[in-house]
Amino acid sequence: MHKLFRVFLTTISLSGLISSFSYGQIGGQGTYKLLYSVNSARIAGLGGNFLAIKDNDITLALPNPSLITPEMNNNLALSYTNFAGISYGYAMYSRTFTKAGSFAGAIQFINYGTFTRADETGLITGTFSANDLALTIGWGRQLNTHFSIGGNAKLIYSGYDIYHSLGIAVDAAGTYTSSDNLFTACLLARNIGSQLIPYTTGNYEPIPFQLQAGASLGLKHIPLRFSFLYNHIERWDMTYFDPNSSENQKDPITGEVKTKTGISKFADNLMRHLVIGGELTIAKVLALRLGYNYEIRQELKPPDKAGIGGLSFGFGVHVSMFTLGYTRETYMTGPINPNYFTVAVNLNEFTKKKTAGN
Repeated sequence: MHKLFRVFLTTISLSGLISSFSYGQIGGQGTYKLLYSVNSARIAGLGGNFLAIKDNDITLALPNPSLITPEMNNNLALSYTNFAGISYGYAMYSRTFTKAGSFAGAIQFINYGTFTRADETGLITGTFSANDLALTIGWGRQLNTHFSIGGNAKLIYSGYDIYHSLGIAVDAAGTYTSSDNLFTACLLARNIGSQLIPYTTGNYEPIPFQLQAGASLGLKHIPLRFSFLYNHIERWDMTYFDPNSSENQKDPITGEVKTKTGISKFADNLMRHLVIGGELTIAKVLALRLGYNYEIRQELKPPDKAGIGGLSFGFGVHVSMFTLGYTRETYMTGPINPNYFTVAVNLNEFTKKKTAGN
């Protein structure tokens, strides 16, 4: 198991080196940002936008369909997040059929709020809203003891005032789980698709494709599991040039712009791909979570003080048929940081109790 873990880390590191010849900075290179927003409190609590943990948690199956299992049959999940007036979340339900396999359907949304409309002279003419909506149908199958596969099909609608767009996308995923269930590794290709109807005639924008790898490693005698993600295997350079950054100012004496050394630049780029998290489970009832996302920290930190930007912390509570999750993610120092709320319900337990009551 530990050899597989070392091989996994080596593979994602090499893929980063290989992809360095292909892509540069990534800002503004795609539309439908809803497709890789973090909704689940558990995922946010471990710092990432998907997790490689196979324990029949339906909230992990939306971004990674290879985690859909028959044990999720008749499970329901609801998630909600509010950040600076932007609200987003999803409703998700899973069902298993004897011949067709296990499915999970979800409706995702982002509501950006209400805005003031004005013409080119500044005259206010009213208000308008901005919303994104996605319908996802996922399918997963266990191939054997160790390997499972899955796929998502998505229909995306976006409306910003008079501008509307429609798109389609698919995900493909594969998961390996060790016999003792302590090690899990996933490979995920997300958002392979295209706009069917662009916001403006003839102006087709790309959908934000991403190739990701993830792994988790649980300890044998301690209920502690570590999670590791490598985002954007398909591109290496995750940085951007900010002329206002203190790191890019000219030296007042020499007039030269400060530049990072080769090693520090490589380390900075590598860390922007990585997300690290840990989850401690207490008595199978309470889970404490902590995550670190270096990319978020670097891109959103104030110039004078980074604080605890990039850190996320949360917990999950399992009571009877309910699993409740909460996470607070710190983008920057201050009160404007997102709070994630998620609830999952095993409706099979409700049916059992209702039957027993009769």
